[in-house]
Amino acid sequence: MKTNNNTENEKDRDKNRSREAEASRAQRVWTISITVCAFCLSVFMNLFSDMLMRNSNIVVAFIVLILIILIGIVFDIIGVSVTVADPTPFNSMASARVKGAKSSLRLIKNAPKVSSVCNDVVGDTCGIISGTSAAYIVTQLSEAGFMDYAVLSLLLSGIVASLTIGGKAMGKEFAISKSKNIVTKIGRIISFFTER
Repeated sequence: MKTNNNTENEKDRDKNRSREAEASRAQRVWTISITVCAFCLSVFMNLFSDMLMRNSNIVVAFIVLILIILIGIVFDIIGVSVTVADPTPFNSMASARVKGAKSSLRLIKNAPKVSSVCNDVVGDTCGIISGTSAAYIVTQLSEAGFMDYAVLSLLLSGIVASLTIGGKAMGKEFAISKSKNIVTKIGRIISFFTER
């Protein structure tokens, strides 16, 4: 009996070790993937905003800057909503074959990854790009003799920081109180492209 118990314990330990090794391998792959994704997204968004800024006047440059800040806030809202959403109503909706419910459930089940992409990759990339966009605007305004470069730089960086932080703070409150509605809408959008 003892030998059988020992054999079963060893099998259980081997299974646990292989599960841990698989989880560790999956985590490494995810980390590498998200790093590459962040690099590509950052390069793409930098090139895109740089092209828009370079070929536009100050008004358009300000609009681009506001759009970049808004994108960061929206993705932060999505990341928080998915993290705090309760899967129970989505299980019921999926059973009733409500469009987008399966996609919403997948988002909730993968909440750490979704949050990492939305909050860290997109959010942080937007933060960096909004800083470089603000620097471009400051350079253009100071060259036009609007105001001293140092003063403009302080003012605009303060405005960008306050809009980003204030927007994300308001967005988090909204995301927590309306998580079900937000995740439902995101699930429907995803299902439009994936569930055909």
